[in-house]
Amino acid sequence: MERESMEYDVVIVGAGPSGLSAAIRLKQLAAEKGQEVSVCVLEKGSEVGAHILSGNVIDPRALNELIPDWKEKGAPLNTPVTDDRFYILSDKGGIRVPNFLLPPLMHNDGNYAISLGNLCRWLAGQAEELGVEIYPGFAAAEVLFHEDGSVKGVATGDMGIGKDGEPTHNFTPGMELHGKYTFFAEGVRGNLSKQLMEKFDLRSDCDVQKYGIGIKELWQIDPEKHQQGLVIHTQGWPLDSSTAGGSWMYHLEDNQVSIGFVVNLDYANPHLSPFEEFQRFKQHPFVRKYLEGGKRLSYGARAINEGGLQSVPKLTFPGGALIGCSAGFVNVPRIKGTHNAMKTGMLAAEAAFDKLAAGIGSGDTLSAYEASWKDSWVYEDLFKVRNVKPGLKAGLLLGNLHGGIQMWAHDLGLGKFLPYTLHHTKADHESLTPANMAKKIKYPKPDGVISFDRLSSVFISNTNHEENQPAHLKLKDPSIPIEHNLPNYDEPAQRYCPAGVYEVVRDDNGQHPRFVINAQNCVHCKTCDIKDPLQNITWTVPEGGGGPNYPNM
Repeated sequence: MERESMEYDVVIVGAGPSGLSAAIRLKQLAAEKGQEVSVCVLEKGSEVGAHILSGNVIDPRALNELIPDWKEKGAPLNTPVTDDRFYILSDKGGIRVPNFLLPPLMHNDGNYAISLGNLCRWLAGQAEELGVEIYPGFAAAEVLFHEDGSVKGVATGDMGIGKDGEPTHNFTPGMELHGKYTFFAEGVRGNLSKQLMEKFDLRSDCDVQKYGIGIKELWQIDPEKHQQGLVIHTQGWPLDSSTAGGSWMYHLEDNQVSIGFVVNLDYANPHLSPFEEFQRFKQHPFVRKYLEGGKRLSYGARAINEGGLQSVPKLTFPGGALIGCSAGFVNVPRIKGTHNAMKTGMLAAEAAFDKLAAGIGSGDTLSAYEASWKDSWVYEDLFKVRNVKPGLKAGLLLGNLHGGIQMWAHDLGLGKFLPYTLHHTKADHESLTPANMAKKIKYPKPDGVISFDRLSSVFISNTNHEENQPAHLKLKDPSIPIEHNLPNYDEPAQRYCPAGVYEVVRDDNGQHPRFVINAQNCVHCKTCDIKDPLQNITWTVPEGGGGPNYPNM
């Protein structure tokens, strides 16, 4: 069956903060200039916000620019930060770092603790009021090209394909969406963005991208322990001094607490499990005291771009652009990327609108966007902290000291005396030590009160996939997990996946190991695509609407 097609001025893949900000800005400019611009947003989640997961303490700088009257319009920024604390934890206790020692950019004055999913739902409403067409439940599965090689648009995935790869009686072909410009706002490690980076060699002049895995739970806690607006970050235990990461705990409205843990994916020990580290972290006396008597409401996980300025690729190519976390604009020490994602979406929209207003489109390159982001406060935001993440290779103590000096120097106007830039030279999948040379880690069993297992966690993420469909997690070589990864690294997919997707199963005698993929458990975190030692796993989009359905995350 031939696919039907629809024509737009701009097609946007992903209804996250960058994609929605781009859509809104396009329509704002069209209204200001009295022109018509057709904009469509595709979202693979069952609804806008279903796949959005973030800490999140937001810097409202970009929102202030995009929708200055957001308070009057009811944006869900209900919890200004009122108390900001940072701790270095040991196994039994911890030390609070005085706020006056923290560089000013690490402070959260004027920021808000929010649900990013709810903010995206609100932004979607603002976009639709302006005439943006938003299609949730439709996953962009393929990039379309003109004969000259420029991007033509995208096609959504076919629906109703069985596990055998053959159409079922429910088969519906995908839809083609053609745009004069196509923005890719897929978030971290987007499947189509990855393909475009390779096709157009967008990473030729930048460092490798670095990543972390963020695991989050939403809790309802005892009102007597709740302090709305309290923001807590930690480093240290349970991670060792050679493994970077940290935690957050944000006290939201309605006695809810967002709590999460980040492990940088350049960790070396293949026996490490980020999920188990998070569960162990919650048992720390400092953390447990907040959660005791409370109830866990939701769970999720998501990879995070951590490479910073030196890992940002070229953003433009004929017919389109990368925006937001598809490219990677997270300020790692601030643990913030939403403001930068929104702003890059707005800048791309402005460049595209100028081209459309001049009658230019269909295969042209948005060179103005490439220039404008480098002249924007996004570049400045990342430039100040460019050496913090790579400096952590020296360990927690020296890395934090170096990072603190870097940030204080820039805040005091002395950045010119630190003109060097450290670089990321090794991809995260290259960092593992052979299993027989690494210390085994014995994790405690979950108590079902504060700590939990993977499957009960996936259950409350509301993850669901149509069972009769091809697995969206593809192995380039099916023999590698057992023949290479198992003997060399004790198959780390069993541990780095926070959803129990990957298992090594043996017979009753403990022999004949088999690699099993439970694709229905996948929460779309992309960790497997990043951390597999031989890059043998490719994450692709499942049938539209599949995956987690996060409430208030």
